Amino acid sequence: MGKIAFLFPGQGSQQVGMGQDLAEKNESSEAVFKKADERLGYALSDIIKNGPEDKLTRTENTQPALLTTSVAILEAMGKHDIKPDYTAGHSLGEYTALVASGALSFEDAVYAVRKRGMFMEEAVPAGKGAMAAILGMEVDALQTITNRVTEEGDSVQLANLNCPGQIVISGTKEGVEKASEIAKEEGAKRVIPLQVSGPFHSELMKPAAEKMGDVLDELTFSDAAIPVIANVTAKPVTDAEDIKSKLIDQIYSPVRWEETVRYLLDEGVDTFVEIGPGKVLTGLVKKVHRRATTISISDSESLEAAVEKLKEV
Repeated sequence: MGKIAFLFPGQGSQQVGMGQDLAEKNESSEAVFKKADERLGYALSDIIKNGPEDKLTRTENTQPALLTTSVAILEAMGKHDIKPDYTAGHSLGEYTALVASGALSFEDAVYAVRKRGMFMEEAVPAGKGAMAAILGMEVDALQTITNRVTEEGDSVQLANLNCPGQIVISGTKEGVEKASEIAKEEGAKRVIPLQVSGPFHSELMKPAAEKMGDVLDELTFSDAAIPVIANVTAKPVTDAEDIKSKLIDQIYSPVRWEETVRYLLDEGVDTFVEIGPGKVLTGLVKKVHRRATTISISDSESLEAAVEKLKEV
């Protein structure tokens, strides 16, 4: 029998109304939204339920909103007794993975990602940073380009190594524009500027990482009961202190998602369950390994279908 990994999405998957259908049908899911409001001291659940969208897409709201929704879905799954062998999350999603693995309480995690969103927003003035997806280029070739542009004075780094032929770069507006131009000249198939509020997972996020260290010191970390694949290394972590230090590095380091998926495949995982709104991560898994079984759970209907499918696994 193959193994199961739970995957948790990051920023970009949010939508107004997410998780509401499950909250209406499950008291345990509804309780998660209430706990978030209590811990944060404002009505996050109202923003998730009713929007407006521009308020939900503000990083300091998006991050706790996605974490809360994914944990609410996880709660609804609880009574079906489906346990993963591994967990992993994309960027912000790593915090949800830590909750699922028992390393961090939901209340501490939602507080942490609210702060994380605020620090990431503050780290770079609006309009000074940028991100772009580069399609159809090898990692080494793109790394050479970003190193060159950075050495010439415009900071830019690889931010998300998502799947074969899809890498996101991040840095100063000028750095991203220059690297994008050179990538096109050197054979990239497409360059897509991303609508983001800051240069996430770049060196410019180091001030946010420093502040985040102070916040994480206030929280209680436990050893993970289920191994979490860290974004920074694409390797499992279970030790509480190790988890904490990697979360700090994660803010300015690339998300090694393709390597994460390959590691899980090598460990015998053949079923990937994405828990949260959207299907971004299951899409990326398919690009790494077309025959992997992928399941997305975002509402009561997809939860029921998933439970049926997972019983067969």
